[in-house]
Amino acid sequence: MHAISRVVRNRRWFTGLVLSTALLSVGCLGGQVPAKDLGADIDDVAATLIEQPLLHSASIAVVYRGQEFIRHRGDMEAGKPGPPTDATLYEIGSLSKTLAGTLMANAVLERRLGLDDDIRMYLQGDYPNLQYKGEPIRIRHLLSHTGGLPNMLPDRANTVLADFTNQRTPQALNALYAGYGKADFFRDLHAVEIRQAPGKDYAYSSTGTELTAHILETVYASDYASLLRRFFGDSAAMTGLRIRLDDTEAARLAVGYHSDNPVPTTPMPQLPWGASGNVKATVPEMVKYLKFQLADGPVVKESHRALVTFDPEFSIGYFWNIVAGDRLKGTYYAHHGGVPRSQCYIYILPKYDLGIFVITNQSGDETAHAMEAAIDTLVERIAARENTPG
Repeated sequence: MHAISRVVRNRRWFTGLVLSTALLSVGCLGGQVPAKDLGADIDDVAATLIEQPLLHSASIAVVYRGQEFIRHRGDMEAGKPGPPTDATLYEIGSLSKTLAGTLMANAVLERRLGLDDDIRMYLQGDYPNLQYKGEPIRIRHLLSHTGGLPNMLPDRANTVLADFTNQRTPQALNALYAGYGKADFFRDLHAVEIRQAPGKDYAYSSTGTELTAHILETVYASDYASLLRRFFGDSAAMTGLRIRLDDTEAARLAVGYHSDNPVPTTPMPQLPWGASGNVKATVPEMVKYLKFQLADGPVVKESHRALVTFDPEFSIGYFWNIVAGDRLKGTYYAHHGGVPRSQCYIYILPKYDLGIFVITNQSGDETAHAMEAAIDTLVERIAARENTPG
């Protein structure tokens, strides 16, 4: 497995929202390399992806040296003709965290807050528990999953997610989060126990991302959903991002399947802020996000800056997994997203001026591996194209 799988060894894929090959080295000619036949390559990869057991459909977006490609394959519902389209709204799960990280990078650049601020500066009430032997949880610890916070609140959700593939899991999550709001979150936050010094060990935490959204609301005096729409609308022309859907939008939400259950399952329940896993977007919107990332403006550059380095190959930026030392891919930025009925991946590979987004409407133990294989195949073919004269 390639280096991003280091994240898998640190956590189950799905506890991030819910759930975040060694190949031969090839040269890169750089410059504007023709993308001839790349669309056919993406078609082939998408077709192969949905041949995997339990996968019904998939969508792939690629931005390669300024050229954009979108492919949809398969049928959303088993046995019913109806592929996903550019209008399909997908749940992008923990990819939502990279959006929150981008907003926090912007806040840092605007000097609204500092990475070393004690998070309790932005909380109402007294939280003596959010420290370890006098060392507080700081904002940089939230962004790098090193604060020692639990993955999810309420704590019962972590027990439910430990048996993610159980067909009863989506229903159990829905019951836990029915009516679970910000006041409930803060009540449960008072009971959290920090067992080690923050900043040292990786412990994936959607709780930390929800707190990030609260901090952003505090410093900007605006609700998180509005901050999200305003920033990405202005900076990336992404006008279709949603955390909550109205009735018309809900009708466009992708049908999806949990584990090996042949019956479509319910959407991910609403979390208090939704920053850790409730964002919905179309594939064209994700193309805009890929382009925004590849443009590498000041906010993106800051969000890609390593806040903690675990070893020479793996670092964490503003919620981004940063992988170095891959001979084929170079240094790249990636994140996995998953909800009970969808999984996705985003890869940003500056070496090839390449961004890839892959999403399926099924969520099981092997879904991430199937998407990884699809992405590896695409990168191999693009690298080989750049190494071929003419």
